[in-house]
Amino acid sequence: MDQRQYPSLLLEKAVQELSKLPGIGQKTAFRLLMHMLRSNKESMILLADSLNDLAHNVQYCERCFSISDGNLCEICSNHHRDQTTICIVEDVNDLMAIEKTHQYNGLYHVLGGLISPVDGISPAQLTIDSLEKRLENESISELIFAFSATVEGDTTAYYLFKKFSKWPIQITTIAKGVAVGNELEYTDEITLARSIKHRLAFDGITK
Repeated sequence: MDQRQYPSLLLEKAVQELSKLPGIGQKTAFRLLMHMLRSNKESMILLADSLNDLAHNVQYCERCFSISDGNLCEICSNHHRDQTTICIVEDVNDLMAIEKTHQYNGLYHVLGGLISPVDGISPAQLTIDSLEKRLENESISELIFAFSATVEGDTTAYYLFKKFSKWPIQITTIAKGVAVGNELEYTDEITLARSIKHRLAFDGITK
């Protein structure tokens, strides 16, 4: 008979599920769970309730596809935001990183990923069609590409430029203060703020 790795099947199952999260191995998951077990169990119940509530009730903004508690997120519902500018980002993490800089007061559009033939991610799998509908229905004067300085980021920017370059709008990109290969969300706030403030016209040439 094989010796069990953990003294409890319940603990083993919890470790397996928690270790599925990025950056958390089984050892880290075990330590976190043991910490919670030794602490106030009420905190564990509150965490479980919060995760359950999140899983069943979280929504995606029907306009920009950010995470929201209702049909529209707080940014899209805020009429004090610049309604003529859309900053296009890969995911919600990038949106949050830009918001922390306090250098941008327009709207967003979350693609839900970047074009990557290697990973099998095509334009049809992103929210590009919804972005096009926004351009048709809203008075947008500028699109800002705010992608990581990666092959996937450049590929996505070039695709969007070719798709929307004939529209009567200005297409810009954040200045390349972000190091090549870096993920946008990990860029420090000062560098990111400068990149947004000093954004450049996008000419369709990736460097």
